[in-house]
Amino acid sequence: MNQTFVREISLIGEENFQKLQNARVAVFGIGGVGSYAAEALVRAGVGHLLFVDGDAVAESNLNRQLVALRSTLGQNKAAVMRERALDISPETDIQTFEGFFDESTADMFDFSRFSYVADCIDSVKSKVLLLSRARAAGVPVISCMGAGNKLHAGFKVADIEKTRECPLAKIMRRELKKAGITGVKAVYSEEKPYVPDRSGAAEGERFIGSVSFVPSSAGLLLAGEIVRDIIGAENV
Repeated sequence: MNQTFVREISLIGEENFQKLQNARVAVFGIGGVGSYAAEALVRAGVGHLLFVDGDAVAESNLNRQLVALRSTLGQNKAAVMRERALDISPETDIQTFEGFFDESTADMFDFSRFSYVADCIDSVKSKVLLLSRARAAGVPVISCMGAGNKLHAGFKVADIEKTRECPLAKIMRRELKKAGITGVKAVYSEEKPYVPDRSGAAEGERFIGSVSFVPSSAGLLLAGEIVRDIIGAENV
């Protein structure tokens, strides 16, 4: 017997595990939040995954991203995540899109194929577009708000209209309201963000402070919500 998922099956049952095996989940953004979410989904037995990211691993990612190792510097994050995931679960169907999700690439994705969409990207414009496309396709989606400039791992899950304190969530509420979108499930923190020392930033750089245990916590919470939604955990 394959021992990889035996302990999980003992917890949720074979029928629910098969729901995960049959699920198709797209993770947009494989950074500090998305890399942990992606790996948790792999280790939970989601059978079909798409990893989307156009960024390359940089030295400044080493403090918080699963894909960031000295050996992976300069490599595409989605590609690194796929290689890592297949080393965990070789039977999992894992596809990658080594580019950013934006207006120029949105039409390349058939959202009707997905069971669930995870929004772990930073750009407000791209986040709104992603949520709009998922909602139009009738696909469940969960969106992570800001995980930078914070020192506590106390994230919560709520409809985005009920979020507070998070600057990114405030902007997203406004933009989603303009787009006529409500009821998006969001992962967010009510911790007031710190103002980082910008002395280490390059000129004109968008500089956000980060620490290892904060974005990872958000990613794991996000993945847990997806898994429980797919199996209908209230019925377990």
